[in-house]
Amino acid sequence: MDDEKVARVSEDEARRASVPAKDVAFAKQAADDEHNLGFREAVRRYPKAVAWSVLVSTAIIMEGYDIVLISSFFAQPSFRQRYGEYDPGTNSYQISASWQNGLSNAVSVGTIVGAFANGYFTHKFGYRKVLLASLVAICAFIFISFFSPSLPVLLVGQFLCGIPWGVFATMAPSYASEVCPMALRGYLTVYVNLCWALGQLVSAGVQSGFADTQGEWSYRVPFAIQWAWPVPLFVVLFFAPESPWHYVRTGDYESAKRSIARLSSSPKPGHAEQQLAMMIHTNEIEQMIDEGTSYTDCLRGVDRRRTEIACMAFAAQPFCGSAMGGSPTFFFVSAGLPETISFRMSVGGLGIASVGTIVSWWLLRPFGRRQLYLWGLGLLSVVLFTVGFISVGAGDSTSGNFAQAGMMLAWLAIYYTTVGPVCYIIISEASSTRLRNKSICLSRIAYYVAQIICNVINPYMLNPTAGNWKGKTAFFWGGCTVLFFVWTFFRLPETKDKTFEELDILFARNVKARDFAKCQVDAYAEDDAQAITKN
Repeated sequence: MDDEKVARVSEDEARRASVPAKDVAFAKQAADDEHNLGFREAVRRYPKAVAWSVLVSTAIIMEGYDIVLISSFFAQPSFRQRYGEYDPGTNSYQISASWQNGLSNAVSVGTIVGAFANGYFTHKFGYRKVLLASLVAICAFIFISFFSPSLPVLLVGQFLCGIPWGVFATMAPSYASEVCPMALRGYLTVYVNLCWALGQLVSAGVQSGFADTQGEWSYRVPFAIQWAWPVPLFVVLFFAPESPWHYVRTGDYESAKRSIARLSSSPKPGHAEQQLAMMIHTNEIEQMIDEGTSYTDCLRGVDRRRTEIACMAFAAQPFCGSAMGGSPTFFFVSAGLPETISFRMSVGGLGIASVGTIVSWWLLRPFGRRQLYLWGLGLLSVVLFTVGFISVGAGDSTSGNFAQAGMMLAWLAIYYTTVGPVCYIIISEASSTRLRNKSICLSRIAYYVAQIICNVINPYMLNPTAGNWKGKTAFFWGGCTVLFFVWTFFRLPETKDKTFEELDILFARNVKARDFAKCQVDAYAEDDAQAITKN
């Protein structure tokens, strides 16, 4: 760093950041490099960061696998015969709507506990130790579900499994956003959603393979397959580097520097020092805004708005129809399709979901976060209302049933191209670095609460022994989607191509959501009044 660049850094800025002027200059150089870094060069410089982020996110596959697994069992004859009650109206065994709610919500309640605990323990012990402990716990809890002799025991097993799943779900996007540069941040946080989709795809494939199998092994083997992930992941992730941001938050700058060096392969001299200076500078800015790091700090001051954005963006997912489309097998059966065809269509739909997440990577650059999320909600509402009108017009006809199923496949394609993956970027970028883990945990808790509400409502609308609305259920979810579309238009900002310290300034200045993309931010301006300018 030459003397001229050092001189251009404001002494007042250095004082406000509580670091020497040269370190502020290092931080500014790191921020400039982030803006100039392209995708290919970022992958070349940070291959180890990409690899570790991908491996940590792989733990999400387990949660995606089980979420589809337990809901798909409701449509499996052997599972219904083992745990259900005979229903004369349908001449078959059925799991009652109340038990469907109980089993689905047991997982959600467990994940709420896990997410809340993760926010506390990760701040204290770091990502790596909490992740390894959670992998050990999930190995033990799977035994309960596998050997469960009754629905109450299965419910307990699902609740306990939900605790480490809550840790995985909240840790993966936070870790991905902290170990990778801005050029890769969106792609690797979206990869979290791909892991979720892959877990659902594997689960649907396993269920399809056992759809015609009779006896207890048709559902016990799918439970046992969950052991395929934790052991190898534990062995590999034992060597994972800790997030350098965690060390900065705790004041251990030497460990942060070593972690930066482990994550980067940059040949540039002084790279680790510059990155560390930028992290320290960002941390100091946030301490000036709000020194706290507790859950209550997420709900006051500037961070209240940031927490609202993260929570609402995540809560929209269950309410935009994922209670139907996210677990499609039971909907297909309820709509009137044969069970074997329903399982196979679910596999195809979740395959579409995986491809859709990959397509979203390509859409991120031209459209950004806000537009993809907003118009994704708009298209989902159109699909849902179309399903409802088909159900009203076609009734129980074969063509009507297949038309509804086809529209739900379209729902999966749209959801996993827009709302599903983009949400993970939003929650990672809307939160401040000091409160990121806790903000993401609160947003995931908001998601689980919304999911519980949707899981309570949906079976009573779909179940043959309750409302039996079939495809007309889509009218309700379409209306909910419209409400979140309106919220998104007025409250969701565009965070694309902004460093964390630039986002801190935009939120601190209370810039309107629709103006975020227009604002150019200089976190190192000599005068606070010059920090933000519009294009």
